[in-house]
Amino acid sequence: MSTFYDIFNGDADGICALQQLRLEEPRASALITGVKRDIALVERVDAAAGDELTVLDLSFKSNAHAVLRALDRGARCRYFDHHHAGDVPRHPNLRTFIDTAPDICTSLIVDRYLSGRRRIWAVVAAFGDNLVKSARRAAELLQLPPAQVDRLRELGECINYNAYGETVDDLHYHPADLFETLSQYRDPQEFIDGEPVFDVLKNAYRDDLCRAESLKPEPQNARCAVCILPDAAWSRRISGLFSNRLAEEYPARAHAVLVKKGAGYVVSVRAPVERPLGADELCLKFDSGGGRKGAAGINHLPESELGRFIAEFQRQFSSD
Repeated sequence: MSTFYDIFNGDADGICALQQLRLEEPRASALITGVKRDIALVERVDAAAGDELTVLDLSFKSNAHAVLRALDRGARCRYFDHHHAGDVPRHPNLRTFIDTAPDICTSLIVDRYLSGRRRIWAVVAAFGDNLVKSARRAAELLQLPPAQVDRLRELGECINYNAYGETVDDLHYHPADLFETLSQYRDPQEFIDGEPVFDVLKNAYRDDLCRAESLKPEPQNARCAVCILPDAAWSRRISGLFSNRLAEEYPARAHAVLVKKGAGYVVSVRAPVERPLGADELCLKFDSGGGRKGAAGINHLPESELGRFIAEFQRQFSSD
C-alpha cells in the first residue's frame, strides 16, 4: 500500500504552500516538518516503491541525496521550492517546480501551478517571507480591501514567527500541529477571526519583538549593519522576523542578525530590499550556509569565524 508524504518547511511559506495544495488536492498524508532551519527533511522518509513525496520550500541541494534514494526505490516526487538548488537531475519519477527569482516564494510557485486557485494563502505566505511587494501584487489580483490585506500580512508574519527556534521546544506550536489547525480553515480570514492560536502567536510575537528592538544594530557602514542577540529562546524565535523588520525600515541597507549559540552563532542575513541580491552568495561561503538571493542564513557560525563573516558581509554589500 502506497504512503503519501508531505515534507515542508515549518515557516509560513512551507505551511501555506501545503495548505494551497491540500485544499485543491485533499488527501491523508504523513507530515514531515520542523523548525525553519531544519531543511534536510527528506532523509527522514523511508520511502518505498509506489510512495509519493511532495516537498515544499526546502532546498533541493540539501535534500538531493535523499530524493535520489527515494526515486531509486521506486517512489515518485514533486518538488516545489525557491532556494538555491544546485544540480537537479532528470528522472521520470521527479517533477520539479523551482524558481529562484528574488521576488518569488514557494507559495507563489504553487499559486502558478494551481492557476491562481487558493491565491489568498499565497498572499499570506509572501508577507510571511517578507516579499511585501509580491504579496501586494497578488492581493491586487484578488481585489482585496486594504484592511484585509493588512490582516493577511499580520497572519503571515505570525505563522513565520512560529518557525524560528533551535528546536521545536523553542516554538509555541509544532509546525505540523499548526498546519493541522490551519487546514481546518478554507479562508485565512476565518482563522484570524475565530482561532485562539492566532491570538497566542500575535501576542507572543509582539512581546519578543519588543525585546529585540531594545537592542540597536551596530552599523558597519551606510550599507550594512549587524545586530547580535543573546542566547535565549526569545532571541531564537524573533531573529528572522526582526531581520525582516530591519530590512523594511532601512531598505537601502543589508542586515545580519546573529543569535549567540554556545561557541558560535546562528545567522540571519537580509539583502537590501532595494537590491535583494547576494544573501545566498554570502552565506554559501560558510559551512551550513544557504538560502535565497534576498534572505539567507548560516546554521552555525563558529566564534572564530565571526571576523571573517563581518568582513565578507561588508564586502558583499558595500560595493557598487
